[in-house]
Amino acid sequence: MGELKGVAADIFPRLNERFPGALQPAERDGLVVDARQLVAVARFLRDEQQFHYLSSVTAVDYPQPTAEFPARFDLVYHFYRLSGGGYLALHVHADRDKPVVPSLTPEFPAADFQEREVWDMFGVRFEGHPDLRRLLLWEGFDGFPLRKDWKEAYYEEEHKPFKSRFPEGGAPVPAEERTPLKDNLRFPAGWEPQDWDFEEADRLLYQRMLSADRDPAKPLQTDEMILNMGPHHPSTHGVFRLAVRLDGETVRHLEPVFGYLHRNHEKIGERNTWLQNIPFTDRLDYINGMTNNLAYCIAMEKLLGWEVPERAQTLRVIMAEFARIINHMVAAGFYGNDVGFFVTAALYAMEERELILDLFEAVSGGRMLYNYMRPGGVAADLPEGWVEQAKLLVDERLPRKIELMQTMMLENEIVQGRSVGVGVLPPDRAIAFGTAGPVLRASGVPYDIRRAEPYCGYEQFDFDIVTAEHGDSYDRLALRFGEIWQSLRILRQALDRIPAGPVQAKKLTPGLKLPAGETYGRIEAPKGELGFYLVSDGSANPYRYHIRATSLINLTPLSYLTRGMKIADVVAILGSIDLTMGEVDR
Repeated sequence: MGELKGVAADIFPRLNERFPGALQPAERDGLVVDARQLVAVARFLRDEQQFHYLSSVTAVDYPQPTAEFPARFDLVYHFYRLSGGGYLALHVHADRDKPVVPSLTPEFPAADFQEREVWDMFGVRFEGHPDLRRLLLWEGFDGFPLRKDWKEAYYEEEHKPFKSRFPEGGAPVPAEERTPLKDNLRFPAGWEPQDWDFEEADRLLYQRMLSADRDPAKPLQTDEMILNMGPHHPSTHGVFRLAVRLDGETVRHLEPVFGYLHRNHEKIGERNTWLQNIPFTDRLDYINGMTNNLAYCIAMEKLLGWEVPERAQTLRVIMAEFARIINHMVAAGFYGNDVGFFVTAALYAMEERELILDLFEAVSGGRMLYNYMRPGGVAADLPEGWVEQAKLLVDERLPRKIELMQTMMLENEIVQGRSVGVGVLPPDRAIAFGTAGPVLRASGVPYDIRRAEPYCGYEQFDFDIVTAEHGDSYDRLALRFGEIWQSLRILRQALDRIPAGPVQAKKLTPGLKLPAGETYGRIEAPKGELGFYLVSDGSANPYRYHIRATSLINLTPLSYLTRGMKIADVVAILGSIDLTMGEVDR
């Protein structure tokens, strides 16, 4: 069995005493729990051991026996204490022929969308889940794409680089010529495209909506209606559909519908080499490519065991805090547009964003997608004059512009009228739903990974964790301005003390291989916890590559937040969450 380390080693004796024979060391990381005891173990961890935060739920397919366990689906859960410290990884093994495990959603609502995604991608059924539908794919999709035996149309090889791309050493041959569509595209048995009218998908969606949250004591037995907002709607922040059940203008139930941008990022990530995935992460939350790169590289470094040079660590902090300022200004600006404050605030935000993007472009060569972070450091050192330009922004221009924008928004009657008391998320529900970042802290929970589990030397910087107390849309907006001021505070410290030295720990080669093992690496991205769960078999390609998508999980309480609100409030609540659909759908 694997050697127990860290949190797993500390907690195992207590778990073994309470659940004798139900747990054992996992092959690589954490503990394996008997499926029949999963819910009881998770409840014990939460109620008696303070593991209140279920961060990530995913699965790994092992179609062949491994060193210590038979062929299986491995369900993986990462739990945290809000007081800080490392994670506890729980594994549950499911039979590959009929994979069924208990659902944690009734106990941990944070598991809701994540279990649906595992069902969607692996075909593992969660007994007791209140709404087990596909999350990202349509109901008629054939198969479960993250299984190792699933092959897509145009399938060529299991791993890149594909040998067929340059068969004669010249220009690449187009995919359509290499693998004709008619020989690869598959539909479910008995399914004919011309007969499909999406009735089954709508039936499953509306059946849930019409039965959920009924009020038998409603004094006026008025008729209700279902309204679809999107998928193409100016206030859904991307291609995103909201199915809303209305009683007059009051929301009785809401269901978000995802997947319109889904490209199976994780399947592609398992075909790529480890290094090919760095620019690929830019495409997730495309507002925050720098921090996407950073979270992935930190996860790789945990497996590699590399120490990052101090200069590179400081450069990472500088880029991450500039990214946080961009994100929060843009989120605030678009929120103003959502609640009827026209485009004034958004224009202010975009103007300042352009100046920070000048800095990013100077150091990375990219203006939106940067490919700047590397395992062991960063891709390049700062060009001449970069620090001086950054200090001008941090010390002079940005404080003036942020103060102006903050006053313009937070003291505006329109913003206050549309935001105060709208979409209230109490702290216990914010934790239960697994929310992170500004959404969690606006509910009064002082949880920030930069403090709870410091990385990149954040423990050396003086800054405060900003919280609010009401957990409404106004607090979520105001808190982002508070965090901008703290980012400026960190940037002043970092820019004044950039140490000398190298910016890369090791020389990288295209065929970089990671040692066999698994890990979960995470950062406090601008929108909240961004995590990467990685499994390596020792090769140049990930065996499993999973993203804990901040935007997706922060949407978990959306139905709860909108219930009892007016239809116009849905737009304000959604805007206050701050999502990027590229990260939701992946």
